[in-house]
Formats: sequence, structure tokens, C-alpha cells
Amino acid sequence: MKKAISLLAVFLVAVMWAAPGFSADKYVSGNIGISWMSDTEVDDIIGYLPEYQGVSDAELGFGSGLTLLGALGCDYGDYRVEGELGYQSNDVDELTANVYCRRGEADLDVDLEGDVTILSLLMNGYYDIHLGGGVELSPTVGVGIAQVSMDDVGVNSATLTCPDGDSSPVDLGDLEDGNLDINEVTFAYQAGIGVGIPVADNIMLDARYRYFATTDFTMLVANTNLESHSGLLGLRVMF
Repeated sequence: MKKAISLLAVFLVAVMWAAPGFSADKYVSGNIGISWMSDTEVDDIIGYLPEYQGVSDAELGFGSGLTLLGALGCDYGDYRVEGELGYQSNDVDELTANVYCRRGEADLDVDLEGDVTILSLLMNGYYDIHLGGGVELSPTVGVGIAQVSMDDVGVNSATLTCPDGDSSPVDLGDLEDGNLDINEVTFAYQAGIGVGIPVADNIMLDARYRYFATTDFTMLVANTNLESHSGLLGLRVMF
């Protein structure tokens, strides 16, 4: 995976400064916004909870967070190509699952604390639709890699609700004994749409919607992926 990161970085630099690029307008951009991470299914989580006979419908829930993006690109008129470095951070809120034990099927609710952060390196393409007055409507897609880190994720409390409605605390063993620190590198992609409005010579105000997702990666013994939606505001400066 480290080789893939290096190759992608070299490819991005080559695209930015290839011969055709010298006839294009270069630009730098920066965006900041709020992100909402979707609840994600966690497969094979039985490895976390060996005391139960089976686990299904396990989902990891997250809170809202911050997204920061910076990019260097080439503007060819009707389309743009750029290399983008991204940072996203969200709270890890809860784990829910259906578990099977001696009393039948029960609902497990685990209150978590901690953070998930994503560092991404993507190559993006934009198609700029010129609406007049310098305003642009720009759909975009991008592909690349992401490093996913979960830092100091710990259990605040865990409750098991049985079929008869009774609830009781539950001991999660190793999950409660210490915090989880996870670092994984995986492939990532994004899609979105934005509006660019000129605010000065060679400066555009960008308002964007961004959908971002990773491919499956291993979180200790479980498999999962991450998806998020972001609303972003930023500036694009041509030079």
C-alpha cells in the first residue's frame, strides 16, 4: 500500500505539470465544512464478542465533524484536473447489534467515545458548466487513497435489551479494558457538485456538496467501510 501511495503522488505531480498543463490556468483551492458520516455496517464482529452465539446487523454510528480540503489543479476551460489532500474528523458515538444468546435474540447498545480521522489523497476531475456572469456549475468525481485512524475509542456503557424488554448492563471484556487505536490504508473515491461564483479577478468562491467513501478495510478482526456527506465553502485562486 505504501508503494500505491507513492505511485499516486508521483502520478498527481506528473498530471499537474505535464506539457499540456502549461497551456492551462493553474489554481490552488481550499475548502472547509461540516461532515456527516453515515452509520456503517460492521461484518464479522463476532470476533469482538465471542461470548455470544451469533451477531447480526452490527452498525457503528458517528457524530458530525469537520472536513478540510486543499488542492492544486489545472483549469482547461470546460474541465479541470486536480490533486487534492483532505482531512476529516468525526466522533465515534455508538455500536448497535442484534446478538443471540441463551435467552434468544437481544439488542446490544454500546455507547462509545473517541474519534475517527481520515487523511485522503485524491485525483479529481471537474466538468465546468458556464451559467453566465462567470458563474460555474461543476459536477466532480475523484479516486485515490485514504488513511483511516480511530484514536482512543473506548466504551462508556453497554446495555443488553432482552426479548421481554428487560435491560441490563453487559461486560464487553477487552473492549472495556482499554482504548482501541486503529490505522488502516484503503482506496477511496468521491463525487459531488459545486457552484463557483467570481468574487475578484482570478478568485472564485466555491460552495460544494461532497460524497466520500472508502472501500472495505479491516478494523482489527472486523470488516467495514466509511461513507460521509459534507457541505463545504472555500476559495479557488488562479495564477
